[in-house]
Amino acid sequence: MAIVLADKMMKAMGGRENWDATRYISWNFFDNRQLLWDKYTGDVRIKHLNEDLEVIVNINSLEGKVKRNSEELQQKDSVQKYLSQAQGAWINDSYWLVMPYKLKDSGVTLEYVGEEITQEGDSAYVLELTFEEVGNTPQNKYHVFVDKNTFLVSQWAYFSEADQAAPNFTMPWKDYKDFDGIMLSGNRGERALTDIQVLDEVPEHTFTSFDPVPFW
Repeated sequence: MAIVLADKMMKAMGGRENWDATRYISWNFFDNRQLLWDKYTGDVRIKHLNEDLEVIVNINSLEGKVKRNSEELQQKDSVQKYLSQAQGAWINDSYWLVMPYKLKDSGVTLEYVGEEITQEGDSAYVLELTFEEVGNTPQNKYHVFVDKNTFLVSQWAYFSEADQAAPNFTMPWKDYKDFDGIMLSGNRGERALTDIQVLDEVPEHTFTSFDPVPFW
């Protein structure tokens, strides 16, 4: 049942082919960070909105560069610290946006746990996600609520520890929009992912220098 639901969700979200064809995604994470991600290469550019800090990092190799207080850092240990932090930020921030596409990723255990009523009073199928040696917080657990009519995620519940009975928080996933063939939602109730863009191309310098890019 869990795999059947995951496949129906993928189809409702636009399908594996469209997801795989998506290359660049940009979004604003809760007015804290602006991110631009190249899915093909693993390059990510992160602009912190509440401090003078910008990072370009490859999430696979952890290579990149850092600009802080308007100057590019040269000290290796400091650069590596910020690159590691940026990788962690991407892991977190991207999961809030594209989790439904990652249900069958390596290291994810997916289990169907039944039907429940969401905070908005709708009946939903519930999938439980646990993790094994993947991400920065493999001890986490999620309950993902799948709308019985649309097969889109309508709500999620986050547990900081997999053996917890009650979640740390529960938030809706609302206001889906079609972005060049894939469905994305930024409405998380009291919070929001904004400025979501799916791009076919970006300027050549985007992941090699801190020169401005036109869509930020």
